[in-house]
Amino acid sequence: MSRSGTLEKAQIMIVNGKQGGETIECSFNPNSYTIEKSVNYGEMKATGSGASIMQFVDGNAERLSMELFFDTTDELEADGATVDVRERYTKHIDTLLSVDGELHAPPVCRFVWGDGITFTALLERANKQFTKFLPSGVPIRARVSVVFTEYKTADYHKSEVSPESTDKTKVWTVTEGDTLWLIASEEYGDPSHWRTIAEKNDIENPRAIAAGERLELPPL
Repeated sequence: MSRSGTLEKAQIMIVNGKQGGETIECSFNPNSYTIEKSVNYGEMKATGSGASIMQFVDGNAERLSMELFFDTTDELEADGATVDVRERYTKHIDTLLSVDGELHAPPVCRFVWGDGITFTALLERANKQFTKFLPSGVPIRARVSVVFTEYKTADYHKSEVSPESTDKTKVWTVTEGDTLWLIASEEYGDPSHWRTIAEKNDIENPRAIAAGERLELPPL
């Protein structure tokens, strides 16, 4: 609710492209919405032990999904005819899935609902279901299931904090089943840094490390 007591309408703002600045106002607010977030893991096998370690790979963009409801039953054209719900509402949803001539890609949009949520995204998909019609067959009511995928610029990703790594040389005592790849993954968060360990400890064969051996782990 706004301070004045009126119900704030959810809206989809087009951020860029030819129609940047235009707004698609939801005639009815969604009953609910879902935000989904997931991450990817890769499985690495520990040599000789048969055990496996789940290594974080990367995070996926958030997804916002909901069902929007549009109805033009009480909306009239200048000639008195009931407004086609496709012309009034759903064709604008289609705009978010169409390639913009200026961008050579679909436009970025922003779903806003009062102070509750602001979600900048690309529309991933929209499933339209028309449920009420005039005798002529013109649809005047529609349900549209939409999924938005979070949008962040390259500058945003560059500004994110890099994963932490050791800031001073440490000593690692090798145990049965250890490999340079697993040690690098554990210490640096990235198995590709096994070369850093190998170079520091003058290891020519990265597979030739023995239990009880002490390795220096330098800062990156």
